[in-house]
This record gives sequence, structure tokens and C-alpha cells, in this order.
Amino acid sequence: RRLRKKNSSTMATDKASSEPLKEDDEIAQLKVSLQREKAAKRKMYSYLVKIADELKSLRNESEQLIEASEYARKAWYEGGMWRGPNVLPGAAGQHAVKSSYGSSDNNSDDDVGDGGRAEVESTKMGMNGPSLVPRAPVSLSDLFLDLVTVTAFSRIGAAIQARGTVDAPILAYFAIFWQIWSKEASYSTRFDTTDISSHLETLLACFALLAGSLSAYSDFYSAGCTRIMAMAMFVAMLHVLLHARVWYWFSEGGSPESVNYAVKRYAVFITVANSLESLTWAYGCSLPQGSEWRPWVILVGIILNLRLPRGFMPNDFHAACSKRGVLFILLLGYNIQSIVGVASPYFNYWEPSWDQYTFLFLSCFLLFMIKLLYVDDTSSISPLDHALLYNRAAGFCFYLGNFSLLVFTTVLGSGLNLLTQSFLAAVAALPSDAKNLVCGGFAAVVFSIQFIKSMHIRRVPTNASHERMFFTAYFTQFIATVGIVFITARMCFSRESDNGILALMMVNEIVMLAVIVCFSIVLVGLSWLDEAIELRIYKDGAEANQFRVQPFGFWAFCKHDEPLQLEAMALERSRAARLAVRSPLLGSSVMSFTSPTSFGSGQMYNSFGNLGGSIANLGGAGGEV
Repeated sequence: RRLRKKNSSTMATDKASSEPLKEDDEIAQLKVSLQREKAAKRKMYSYLVKIADELKSLRNESEQLIEASEYARKAWYEGGMWRGPNVLPGAAGQHAVKSSYGSSDNNSDDDVGDGGRAEVESTKMGMNGPSLVPRAPVSLSDLFLDLVTVTAFSRIGAAIQARGTVDAPILAYFAIFWQIWSKEASYSTRFDTTDISSHLETLLACFALLAGSLSAYSDFYSAGCTRIMAMAMFVAMLHVLLHARVWYWFSEGGSPESVNYAVKRYAVFITVANSLESLTWAYGCSLPQGSEWRPWVILVGIILNLRLPRGFMPNDFHAACSKRGVLFILLLGYNIQSIVGVASPYFNYWEPSWDQYTFLFLSCFLLFMIKLLYVDDTSSISPLDHALLYNRAAGFCFYLGNFSLLVFTTVLGSGLNLLTQSFLAAVAALPSDAKNLVCGGFAAVVFSIQFIKSMHIRRVPTNASHERMFFTAYFTQFIATVGIVFITARMCFSRESDNGILALMMVNEIVMLAVIVCFSIVLVGLSWLDEAIELRIYKDGAEANQFRVQPFGFWAFCKHDEPLQLEAMALERSRAARLAVRSPLLGSSVMSFTSPTSFGSGQMYNSFGNLGGSIANLGGAGGEV
């Protein structure tokens, strides 16, 4: 009995001591489960916040697309035929522009009573995501202006063909004609040009450009030079009035971060610059024809028309790229038309032979190869790597390269006209003027294209073996280009008494043209070497963009412009968010839900929102064509 009592008392004591332990364990387990639930709820809450942010961003982008689609579909007379200037969607940069994209009609407050010009505050650049708006294709008015400009260039080409060389008056007149086109393109890539006032200004500028082109044969000390300066003064005064009107509608300005404030600053600068330019041309017209100061006045007028790339106000980047490409292609088309026009009188009396067919085919083939060499920066180059959006000095050199490309394409066309005339007339010896213009023009065109390419930033792979392949391809292209430019330049400056391999290349017109065509084929094949290596190494462009990240190029050693790079990042993000399907009405694709691994939607843009404090600088870092 005593043993049983002792055992029972021991068991009771153990049971009493184990109960508190079980309670402590249960409490600890409950605390752990509560912490897990809290962590799960926090994670769920963070996911909900992210989803809400994504939905908010999607709603904002959808509203932009809906408004942009309505903008693209509305009739040209909507809002009044003589309505005030409207900022283009693409020119608003990274603004989520409301109220018809900052138009003068909606920059008003009906309760103010001052004619409806009180400014509605716009959002900051880049703060509301990419500008996912459709880009209108090149309008018919723009095409008509391009045709008139190319006609003026062809008049310069006729003067080159008559003189057999390129002198200072030809370069000066070409620069004046090109700057007039640049003024019109600068305005049309920032503001809506469908109203009657813009059409009228474009028509008057076309008339002036045609009138001035008739005097392209003149030198500096003639009445023709006076007419060209008067034409330049007239166009400058047109833009004084045009931009003064823009300043009037946006005179309220607003906050320094708003679109309207940037438009106001841009309008003031362009008005002042064109006023000074028009006074310079007026002074040049007042000088006597024999004055030695006339060339210097023309130089000052050309310098006053130069603009810093992307200053004060951004333009529609993609539209500006398209306009440059269209102008160059039209110039090539005019060269082909001119060659056929030179050959047509000979074929009115006899049927063309196989040699003549071959010559015309080689001429057309050469221009087509130049078209393939041309850098189409509309979609082939990332905005982050574009010269205009990397460094202002690179952008300025980029414009100089485009100017030289247009000049020497015109020179090449003039040389091909002389060469066609010489070949069809069966001249015994190869004319020196035709040889110099064709060989020199081709060398300068190739150099200009490669110079433009060198202004852009290239991306080097991070992998060592891939990097060696990249540099091998790059220096192969560089050496081949320099060699071909050197050989064709030697052909240009060679004399009739020279012997050797250069003389064999210029036995007659068709042999020389065939040699130059072979050089162009080699250059085109080498220009595709980068794409061939990329296809061999990477399966698609998204994978290539993950490994090709190190910047390489002349301007990569210089400091990049941060406001320009911010604008490029937003353009790249917008480009990555567009569908591949293009609408003929909208001119570009609309929003697409790209994968996070695609370029432009990865980690690079997670830091874009953190740079919002620097975006205010974009008010003074816009664009000037």
C-alpha cells in the first residue's frame, strides 16, 4: 500500500509539472504561427500594392492611348481652321499630357476671361511613365516640302555639273537651303501643322525656296546671291511670326517643370534667333554686289541658324528620324531620275544596247547600295545609344555628318550625270570632271555614312570570346572602309598620265563604275557583319541586349548628358512597350505587355522613378533639330 501511494503521488507530481510545459509550447507555437501569418499578410499587402500600382500605371497609359487615338482620328479643322498651335504628343517628351496634349485651346480657363489663355499645369517630364502615343506618318505637306527641297538640291547639283567642281558659293547655298528645310522640320516635329496658318507658312516657304533655287548658279558678287539672301530673310521672318504666335498662346508659362514653360522658352529663343538672322540677311542684301563683305555676311547668317541639339524643348524624336530618312531617299530618287533624264534623248533615236543597259543598271545599283549603307536610325538604333540623346557634342557632329552626306550625295549624282552623258556620247577619253565628281563623291558619301555611325554608341559583349569577335568585326569594317575611301580618293585626284592599277580601274566609264559598285557591295557585306555575329552568338535580340551592355565608341569616353539619357530611357521604355503590329492610321504600334526579360522593361528602368528629381532639368534639355 505504501508503495502504491508513493507511486501515485509521484505520477501526480509529474503530471502537474508537465502541464505548464505543454502550455508554454502551445504559446510558442501560436506566436510562431502569428508571425508567419503577419509575414504572409505583409507579403500579400506588398503584392496588392504592386498590383494597384501596375493597374494605376495601366490605366494612365490606356487613357493616353485613348486620347491619342482620338487625337489621330479627329478632323483637321476640329478646334477651328485658324486655331492656335498644339504641341505634338511626341514633342511633349515624357509628359502625360492632358487636355489635347497642351494645346492652346485647352491651355485656358473659361472663368479667367482673358481670351482663354490661362495655362493648365502639365505634369513633369517622365513622372507618369512612357509616352505611349501613336506617331503620325510623314504628312503630305511634309512630302511636298521635301520634294521642293530636293528640287533645290538638284539645282545645286546642276551648278556642280556645269562647273565640274564644288566651290564656296555652292556649299553656302546648299547650307541655306538645308537650313530652311531644317526650320520647317523643327516646327513640324513639335507642333501640329494641320491648321491653315501652318499650311500657309509652309506654302510660302516652298515658294521662296523654289525662287531661291533658280539662282543657284550665281556667285557671291551677283544679283542671284542677293535674291538668295532675300529668300533666306523672308523665311526667317516667317518663322519670327510663327514662333511669336506660339509665344503668345503659351505666354502664361506656368511652373518650370511644365510643358508650357518649355514651349514658351523655346518660342522666345527661336524668335530672337530668327530676328537676328533676318537682320543679317537684310544687311547683306543692302551691300553692293562687288562688296567683299558679302561672303562674311552669308557665313554669319548660316552660323546664326545653327542650333544646339535638343535645347529648350524636346521634339518628336521618331518623327525627326523619319524626316531625315525620307529626305535622303528622295534625293537618291532624284539622282536616278536625273540619270534617266540625261540618257533619254539618246534613246529617242536608237534602241539601247546591252552595254547601255548595263551602265544604267550599275548606276541604279550603286545608289541602291548607298541606300543600304545609310543608317536608318528610326528603329535600328536604341535611343539610349543615339548620338542626339547621348551627348550634345555628338549630336552636333551628327547633324554635320547628315549635312555632308546630303552635299556629297548631290555631288555624286552630278558626277553620274556627266558620266552618263560621256558614256552615251561615246567620248574617246574619260572626262576628268566626271571622274573627279563620281570618285570623290563616292568617297565622301562613304566617309560621311561611317562618320554618322561613329557618333552613335555601340555595345560590347561582356563575354571575353564574344568581345574578341566584336572587336575583330569592328576593326575589319574600319580598315576596309578606310582602304576603300583612300583608293577612291586616289582615283579622284589621279592624273591622266598616271599608270598602274588605278589607271586600269579607270579605263572607261563602265569599268570605273563597275569598280565602285564592287566597293559598295563589299561595304554593304561588311556592314552586316555585326548582325551575322549577333545571330551566331545569341538566339534573339533580347538575349543580345542582356550581354551587350558595355558602351564603346568615340563618345563613350566622354561624359554623357544625364537629361538626354533620361529622355532616351523613356523613349526606349515606350519603344519596348509597343506592339509589332503597325496601324496605317496611327503610323506606329500601341501598347504591348512585354515580358520582364525584354530590353526596356527590366531592372534598368526600376531606377528611372528614383531620378525624378533630376527630370526638372529637362525643361532646359529638350530638342532642336
